[in-house]
Amino acid sequence: MERLLARRPDGITVAPFERGEIGLDLFRAACRMGFEGLVSRHRDRPYRGGRQKHWTKVKNRSHPAVEREL
Repeated sequence: MERLLARRPDGITVAPFERGEIGLDLFRAACRMGFEGLVSRHRDRPYRGGRQKHWTKVKNRSHPAVEREL
């Protein structure tokens, strides 16, 4: 995935894979760093582009992007 995102636009980052029960601490750290949120998938599922039921998106409600309207 990192190769696919090599020419990614500003604001999209690739984080190293983390194992274990770190969800809440990781989310809080992402919010402190000003990230829009986190996206993760179940580690036993292969990567597939697009929306998948095995992907979870958690938004930082204090990020300005959450208030944008399309």
